[in-house]
Amino acid sequence: MKEELERESKWEVDRDFALPALEELVPQGRVEKTSVQLTSTYYDTDELDLLADNVTLRRREGDDESGWQLKIPHARGRVELGAAVSEELPSELGDVVRGVSLGKPLHAVTTIYTLRDRHRVLDAGGELIAEVADDTVEATPSDGSADTFAWREVEIELGPRTERVPAALVDTLARAGARASEYPSKLSRVLPGRPGRPTAESTAERAIGDYLTAQIDMIIAGDIELRRGRDPIHDTRVACRRLRSTLRVFGGLLDDAAIGAIEDEVKWYAGLLGEVRDCQVQRRRLGGKVAALEPELVLGPVAARIESELLGRQVVRRAELAEAMNSRRYLDLLATLHAWKSTPPFADRIRGRDLLRRAHRAARKADKRLASAIDDQRDESLHRARKAAKRARYAAELHGPVRRAQRAKANVAYYKKVQRVLGDHNDGVVSAEFLWRTATVASTAPDENGFTFGLLYANEKHEADAAKQKITEIAAEHGR
Repeated sequence: MKEELERESKWEVDRDFALPALEELVPQGRVEKTSVQLTSTYYDTDELDLLADNVTLRRREGDDESGWQLKIPHARGRVELGAAVSEELPSELGDVVRGVSLGKPLHAVTTIYTLRDRHRVLDAGGELIAEVADDTVEATPSDGSADTFAWREVEIELGPRTERVPAALVDTLARAGARASEYPSKLSRVLPGRPGRPTAESTAERAIGDYLTAQIDMIIAGDIELRRGRDPIHDTRVACRRLRSTLRVFGGLLDDAAIGAIEDEVKWYAGLLGEVRDCQVQRRRLGGKVAALEPELVLGPVAARIESELLGRQVVRRAELAEAMNSRRYLDLLATLHAWKSTPPFADRIRGRDLLRRAHRAARKADKRLASAIDDQRDESLHRARKAAKRARYAAELHGPVRRAQRAKANVAYYKKVQRVLGDHNDGVVSAEFLWRTATVASTAPDENGFTFGLLYANEKHEADAAKQKITEIAAEHGR
């Protein structure tokens, strides 16, 4: 399956637009010109779920671009995945969009015909700077309607080493009458009925809606990447935590009927991600700790034993995650979150002071749990304090754009520090427990003994104790 990063911009032009000469854009450069005819049939669900998440799937036939193409969002543009042309959707692409399509059937929604005059702008060494496509387009929706769309547009796709559209090219197009397009793709022009962003009645509603949407987008992006065999486990898990924290802290401002059991469902999915992530963290942590020991202190195949135990567990947990992601339970969760992007689960009108009051309550609870944990020094109490600190941090992130930004910024920094130190403590506790269990097995195996595991165990306990001392100092320093 081919993969290519696509970074492009689109420009509105009139039918009589004259594309200016491009040869002068690059000193000693040249422009290669070709023309192609392209027929692209786009596939989506009845509700256009792919389009709503900026994902496009098409079957293209053309002079040199025939094949199936799936475009998915990327931080720097979009990634295009390609497969050979065939009558049926290739399974490797269908599997990637199973989550974003919410498990619904895909069918043709429109066919777009493009006559493309392609201009490849090359530098003196033959390196592609940008490809400027002058497109004359016609489209017919596949819903049986008689509507036909026709327009002309210019598309600029950057070369692999070009970071942004050259200013000279922008100026040249603007002087010729081109205007930045409001449509991110040809498909969005033909099918404008995709769910839009909700109209917030207040700044507070906009803040909570934007925060929820950001987490949902991260979860959906993580779904796509997981189905591609990538590893977005950490970012997806954090998005689940932020989403669940928002439902807990600000749940009183949301519609109970709309929320239902979603917090529990997000917790379930985050738990599956956490099982994989914990193995990854421990593999990296303990692998580094073994490598840092003096060679004479490493008795037996310690690193191999640790890696075998944790990797084996990780493979099993990853398989369980993959199975869950194809379940009706998971797809129903995605469907609900997807709907929230256009219809947030608000109850009554939300005001800024509502956000501030609940964020303040979360901060007080975090401070109280931390004080209690410092007093009793129990691992369970410190773990509960860490989770409360996360909720206080995320609540401050949310209300910051609305009320008392400086206070929110200070709270985010403080609770992030608390979360990090208590996270170090938790990692030490979990690692020590794993090392103790592993040592009991290794000590009875031929050619192995428990000495190095005991040494690592003692080091982990020491680091956990150091984190306890540090969190006490941090709380005292901030008067918490």
